[in-house]
Amino acid sequence: MDRIDAMRAFIAVAKLGSFSAAADKLDKSPQLISKYVSQLETHLTTRLLNRTTRKVHLTEAGERYVIRAEQVLNDIDEMESQLGDMQANAKGLLRISAPVAFATLHLAPLIHAFQQQYPDVDIDLQLNDRKVDIVEEGFDIALRIGNLKNSSLIARRLTTIRMVLCAAPAYLAEFGTPDSLEALKSHNYLRYSYLDADNGPLPHQYLVGTTHDQLGKLSCNHGGLLSQVAVLGQGIVLQPTFICYKALQAGSLSVILPEHTPEPIHLYAVYAHRQLLASKVRAFIDFASQYFGETPYWDSVLSEQLKQT
Repeated sequence: MDRIDAMRAFIAVAKLGSFSAAADKLDKSPQLISKYVSQLETHLTTRLLNRTTRKVHLTEAGERYVIRAEQVLNDIDEMESQLGDMQANAKGLLRISAPVAFATLHLAPLIHAFQQQYPDVDIDLQLNDRKVDIVEEGFDIALRIGNLKNSSLIARRLTTIRMVLCAAPAYLAEFGTPDSLEALKSHNYLRYSYLDADNGPLPHQYLVGTTHDQLGKLSCNHGGLLSQVAVLGQGIVLQPTFICYKALQAGSLSVILPEHTPEPIHLYAVYAHRQLLASKVRAFIDFASQYFGETPYWDSVLSEQLKQT
């Protein structure tokens, strides 16, 4: 007995209510469908169907078995689809949520390269720094930066995000370069207002007893703007290198307190747990992971500045 064929035959009979209807759906004879089901019942030593001249009915055991058998067959179909569905077949609309600063700086060339390789995938990209509800809001993928909480969602790490404390040379020349975390208390700290304990390390967590109001004259929910203000010489800022790498490379910002650089965080692709992952989702995640790599291009150009961090 081919157990997979027998399970498919039983599920078809259970769903359609007759052997003839199941035979039509599976393009087999009613006699073969009946044989499959009888062999399955013999194998399980359990009656799954009560047969009458007009209709079949599931037994209690049959009701339980059909649920589990359908899940097993779905898993098999998913495995075969993942093996057989080549990425070149990716197509359809792909909805992505991404953080504003990262997306505006780095997603345009990635998306261009991705759609050159996968022309049948359309992308709807929504920029938002809040944590969207992927399922409720209908997103296929959410790109998130930070330390992820445990959830029912699946997350794949795409690349490493390094954080540095930095300031403009003009600011440091006027106010001095802090040589300790304690010394930060006497400086103007430019604070990213969306960061919290779940998203990554905060300089003000270092400053025990210091209030947010004492930390600086500006807080903002856009890291790119904070970097621009820091370049103008207004204060010290904690920045991901994907935002400030050009300023560091040009010398308009300098890394300070490299020995106290926070632990790296990561960029993740988060998606809902589904029985069958669409090829368009899998293709984008694989492409993005290869595109950025473990050491992304913005850190590669900062090799000298980051050696000491």
